[in-house]
Amino acid sequence: MTVQAVAGVGVDVVAGLLGNGFGGEVFLPGDAEYDVRRRGLVPGFESQPAVVAEAAGRDDVRAAVWTAREYGMPLAVQATGHGTRVPADGGILLKTSSMTALLIDPERRIAKVGPGVRWGAVIDAAARFGLAPLAGSSRDVGVTGYTLGGGLGWLARRYGFAADSVIRAEIVTADGRIRTVSADQHPDLFWAIRGGSGNFGIVTSLEFRLYPVRQVHAGILYFDAGNAAATLKFYRDWTTTIPNELSTAIVLTTLPDGARALGIKVMYCGPADLAEHLLKPLLNVAGQPISGELRTTEFGEAAMGGTPARYLDLVDTLPDELIDTLVQLTEPTIEIRHWGGAMANPGPDAGPVGHREAPYSLIIDQDLTPVLRTSGRTFVNFLADPTRAATAYAPKDLERLREIKRTYDPDNFFHLNHNIHP
Repeated sequence: MTVQAVAGVGVDVVAGLLGNGFGGEVFLPGDAEYDVRRRGLVPGFESQPAVVAEAAGRDDVRAAVWTAREYGMPLAVQATGHGTRVPADGGILLKTSSMTALLIDPERRIAKVGPGVRWGAVIDAAARFGLAPLAGSSRDVGVTGYTLGGGLGWLARRYGFAADSVIRAEIVTADGRIRTVSADQHPDLFWAIRGGSGNFGIVTSLEFRLYPVRQVHAGILYFDAGNAAATLKFYRDWTTTIPNELSTAIVLTTLPDGARALGIKVMYCGPADLAEHLLKPLLNVAGQPISGELRTTEFGEAAMGGTPARYLDLVDTLPDELIDTLVQLTEPTIEIRHWGGAMANPGPDAGPVGHREAPYSLIIDQDLTPVLRTSGRTFVNFLADPTRAATAYAPKDLERLREIKRTYDPDNFFHLNHNIHP
């Protein structure tokens, strides 16, 4: 579809939006702000929607659903743009980034956020009360998309996935209705959104638990890569002995000077002296640090960083053959992260976050599928290829998700995402 054709369709759609009560701003191809508003954050991603519609509230979200239905157009949802993977060409791109309401209830240890809120805002607001959310590695990531996709953060071994802490959501479903979902209201839909991503509606508010974490002992230490193989083989056994309060990852990367290095990421929600005691055996194998530090700091100040995922696999063990192959790779950044703990033991009412049993994730910033033999298991938040969405779920959960999709979205209206087809 050409830009001119998109613009022609867009004028009619704008009239439809306004007729359905849309109160936010709308942008068409050719408008000064159109190119800025349509962009996601994934490098190289391009989308050419007929209309970009900036929602100011839940009634605008509902109006966008009704209008897309009326005109038979695809509808894509974007808040911060971190998870945008499927283009909305010729459709309506609904932006929820302006919906940034944020409330903290310190007595109940609950946060309530709009879909445009980013983790940094929640971290700062909760910290005033000595509380922390189950945020990820970046303060800039949007809360809602991250949480609906599971949400793997540095407190996850202690408190579980972010999706496991959701207690209530307000959602606009494919029929344009506004529903409140919880354990007591539409429990099937409540189960599905806690890991099923954006397949079941557009979340207009989300409530979730906060936790009594003020300070952590955290940081990254870098070592010469000469001991990388020995360190990873020791790490494989060492991770079976540590408490849930300790989260770690091993990174193989290239430093700015071109040298290959091994990094050890650490976050411990407990006393520094105990963290140092637990880490000592691993650090002894790694050798003398060449840079970096571990320090006690406010949770929100711990800079852990992340690895862009072009290759993702969840593995049950780290065999010598795999470790030796990874260590011999000279270019990519590789992160092996320890899972387990509360992630693997969420309780009977947990949502469909997939493959909780896996003790490690393997993330690489290059596509090494031809080189490495994968388990076939993935995780929505790290999944660059939306066509592989089904691999993010256990077979039993996937079938239940499809049943719920058939109930609430039988014609797959919400499909410009990591799609679960009904």
